[in-house]
Amino acid sequence: MGGVKLQASLRSALILVGFAIVGTALVAVVFKLTHERIAANERTVLLRNLNEILPTSTYDNDVAAEPVELLDGSLGATPEAPAIAYVAWLDGKPTGVVITTTAPDGYNGPIKLLVGIRENGSLRGVRVVSHRETPGLGDLIETRHTDWILGFRDRSIGDPPLQRWTVKRDGGDFDQFTGATISPRAVVNAVKRTLIYFAEHREELFSAPPPAKNAERDTEN
Repeated sequence: MGGVKLQASLRSALILVGFAIVGTALVAVVFKLTHERIAANERTVLLRNLNEILPTSTYDNDVAAEPVELLDGSLGATPEAPAIAYVAWLDGKPTGVVITTTAPDGYNGPIKLLVGIRENGSLRGVRVVSHRETPGLGDLIETRHTDWILGFRDRSIGDPPLQRWTVKRDGGDFDQFTGATISPRAVVNAVKRTLIYFAEHREELFSAPPPAKNAERDTEN
């Protein structure tokens, strides 16, 4: 009798182990597929925003194909997820850079940004790559909802002065949204940190020899 009970217990245990293995495998597969889909979506957004920030007349290299990894913590970078610099060149001279940066202090988590900076240190543009901010409030940082983020264009470390690089509620020069201050505050601070990083590492960013011209692009133009 005891042997029968033991066999039944073993059978139940094996079934449970089998379910656990299958369940774990399914979770792993779903995670891999979801992760790849998210990465592909982010790359699509990245390329679209790169084209919005960088007019084709300002470079003759393949900007997206020549990324430079940055491991500076002020950009929200980690060894597992470094920030990326996309350097634009025209006729052998640097014309600017687009840097991926992360605002870690969004309302619902990190906000990933593209910050385009001209060679002289002024902003060419800022775009949101991904976020989880509240619909109708924090998501107003996106261009598809408002033109708020377009207000960064042509700003620089001196315009406004560094101490005024925050939202108006904190005594700065940048608008916040009605009912939502955390999201715009996080974006403004991240852009400020990126401008400071650029000012401190400008020579380093532009120290590499210019890449070969994009022959396909030259042919099309």
